[in-house]
Amino acid sequence: MDKKKFRVLIKHCFLMGKNTVEAKQWLDKCYGDSVPGKSTIIDWYAEFKRGRTNTDDAERSGRPKSAVVPENIKKVHKIVLKDRKMKLREIADTLKISEGSVFTILHENLSMRKLLSKWVPRLLTPDQKQQRLGDSERCLELFKRDKKDFLRRYVTMDETWIHYYTPE
Repeated sequence: MDKKKFRVLIKHCFLMGKNTVEAKQWLDKCYGDSVPGKSTIIDWYAEFKRGRTNTDDAERSGRPKSAVVPENIKKVHKIVLKDRKMKLREIADTLKISEGSVFTILHENLSMRKLLSKWVPRLLTPDQKQQRLGDSERCLELFKRDKKDFLRRYVTMDETWIHYYTPE
C-alpha cells in the first residue's frame, strides 16, 4: 500500500478517537509489515491536531526532481549544435545537471544519438530528406546516361573503415 493511503487510514484512526498506540496496533493487525513506523504515525497525529486536513504531501522548495525541463533541453540543443563532439560529461558539467538527465534530453527529447563520436539527429529533417532525394535523382540520371562509367567513378562510403597491410 502506498503512503497516501496509509495517511488516510491514520487520519481515520485520529478522527475515530484512537491514540497513536491503538492506531499502530490496528494498522499492524490489518496490513502487516507494510505499515509505517510508530514515529510516522505520531508525526501525522501531531499534524492533524494542529488542524491539518489534507493528507497530500506538502509542496517543498528547493531543487526540482528532474532537470529535464524545456530550458535545459534548449541549452543542451544549443551546446550540441555548436560542438557535436561534446561528451555527455562535458555537457553535464557545463549545465550543472546529471549525465543521466543529459542522456535523457539527447535521446528522448532531441532524438539524437552518438555516431562516430558526434551527436547526430536520429531522424532526418524534411530539408535533409529533400536533399537526399535530389542527390539520389542526380545519381540515377548519371547512371542512366553511362552505366559502366558511373560504376567505375562513383564512390560510396559507410561508417566502416577497413585497414589492410600488403607486404612487399
